[in-house]
Amino acid sequence: MWRGRSGLPFRTAARAATYSEARSLLRMLDVDTERFEVLVGQALDTIPDELAFHMENVAVFVEDMGDSPNLLGLYEGIPLTDRTPLTYGGMVMPDRITIYRKPILWRAGSEDEVVRQVRITVIHEVGHHFGIDDERLHELGWA
Repeated sequence: MWRGRSGLPFRTAARAATYSEARSLLRMLDVDTERFEVLVGQALDTIPDELAFHMENVAVFVEDMGDSPNLLGLYEGIPLTDRTPLTYGGMVMPDRITIYRKPILWRAGSEDEVVRQVRITVIHEVGHHFGIDDERLHELGWA
C-alpha cells in the first residue's frame, strides 16, 4: 500500500491488493453533487424532532473528498456534552459536518447503497455532535 504526502494509506487500482478491490476502485456510481446533497438532506430529515431540536449552530456540507479516500464524513466542533459557558460562549463559529461524496460512491454498488451509506454517515457525524464516540456508534450500528 502506498502512502501519500499526508502519510495516510491510499490505494490506486494499480496498487490494489485484489482483483475485486481494483474493480471497486475503478467503478464509481454517477450520483451528481446536486442529487447527493438531496440525499444528505433526506438523511438529516430522518433525525427525530426531539434530537434535531438540539442541533444548534451546526452547518452541514458536501464535498467531493477529504484528506483520505477512507473518510466518509467528518465532524468538527465542540460536542454538546463538552460545552460549557467557558468553552462555548458568545459568538462562535458553527460546528461543521462534512459528508464526502466520492468515497461513498466508491463503496456503493447501487444508488440504494448510496442512500444507505449517506444515512449511516450523516447519523454517525450527528452522533459526534451529541458527544457519542466511535466505539459507541459502532455498537449502535452507525459506523
